[in-house]
Amino acid sequence: MSNQVALVTGSSRGVGRAIALALAEKGYDIVINYARSKTKALEVASEVEALGRKALVVKANVGDVEKIKAMFIQIEETFGRLDVFVNNAASGVLRPAMELEESHWDWTMNINSKALLFCAQEAAKLMEKVGGGKIVSISSLGSIRYLDNYTTVGVSKAALEALTRYLAVELAPKNIVVNAISGGAIDTDALTHFPNREELLADAREKTPAGRMVEIEDIVKAVLFLVSDDAFMIRGQTIIVDGGRSLLV
Repeated sequence: MSNQVALVTGSSRGVGRAIALALAEKGYDIVINYARSKTKALEVASEVEALGRKALVVKANVGDVEKIKAMFIQIEETFGRLDVFVNNAASGVLRPAMELEESHWDWTMNINSKALLFCAQEAAKLMEKVGGGKIVSISSLGSIRYLDNYTTVGVSKAALEALTRYLAVELAPKNIVVNAISGGAIDTDALTHFPNREELLADAREKTPAGRMVEIEDIVKAVLFLVSDDAFMIRGQTIIVDGGRSLLV
């Protein structure tokens, strides 16, 4: 039988890259998805291959359903299966609600919310072939709390978490386990786009009960748990990994 296969969207850098490499270390062949950073995606592929695993690099804007379908055709042609889908790719326009335009809303919702639905539809077809699978999405605390300039992303992540619950129930008969992870502020490239980046980092450093900020590895460990058989009875949940920051009002 072929090695198990994992798709991680937005895996050319940051959290997605770390998840992809961790899954490769666990023995998965990896589908690396990117939208712009081809050079970085190829670097991740080299790292995956250095671990003795196969890597498929696919350029696809996951906000476009036709691009999603084309990506899954490549996955099926290359591997003939899919065991894990990590819905990590994200984007968004960071502006106050009163300054948002329709294009900002559509762009963010398509990549952060619509992508999960239509990727899950395609992933489920391949997972059925091997008797089941695991789907994990990456959310954020803006889904349940107000963050400055975060309207489009926060609302899109709230939709993602709701969709996680619906998919968990509807895909359960196919032996597909669906969950999400909501992380606290992490000092990655993505955070550089926030106008209040330094304020967010200072808050995380000073007010996280665990005594330190959330790190990429914390999210990776949570993903590895949710795609393991140990998490079989966890369904449709959004696991908050924030060191307790959201507990403080």
